[in-house]
Amino acid sequence: MLLKIFPEHLSEQKLQAAVNTLRDGGVIVFPTDTVYAFGCDLMSKKGIEKLIKLSGKRRPDFSFVCHDISQAMQYTATLDQPVFREMKRVFPGAFTIIVKASPQVTRLFGTNKKTVGIRIPDNEIARSLAQALGNPLLSTSLHDEDVILDYMTDPKRIEEKMRGRVDLVVDGGSGGNQPSTVVDFTEGDATIVRQGVGVW
Repeated sequence: MLLKIFPEHLSEQKLQAAVNTLRDGGVIVFPTDTVYAFGCDLMSKKGIEKLIKLSGKRRPDFSFVCHDISQAMQYTATLDQPVFREMKRVFPGAFTIIVKASPQVTRLFGTNKKTVGIRIPDNEIARSLAQALGNPLLSTSLHDEDVILDYMTDPKRIEEKMRGRVDLVVDGGSGGNQPSTVVDFTEGDATIVRQGVGVW
């Protein structure tokens, strides 16, 4: 199913339809400020297992897509002031910030989950989904099978390719073809793990 949402004029009814899908344990595809991504409700075991199977990734590799820093802070260990300042500086934006995880994340995923990747995209649809859901989306980028393109950018093509595999594709317009910049703060200083769209 393809659900068109205009970021300039967000439809609460359509957002709620996407949120209902997430709460029911569904996996959706949604736009960010970089590429389109898979997402599920962080609190749904059914959704998480479906996302793991669909993506072929281990759950510790996923990012938390949050509405704002306040929501993100519930899932991070106590942050040093410099790290907090950097998060305020770059968010919302095309970054994934890796920090130490809070005990709540450990309870959700087990003792092997010591860190968490935080995303607060500069995209109204993505942030509004996390806000309406009441907690972050567990997320990973949607790759293209094409060896040249790497990421799928056309939501209509995404819906055709993912039909029967995901529960909903949120069409927020054409997506990008470059991922977020990943910055790791778990050892104190900032370490750029992957250079993407965001300029550090």
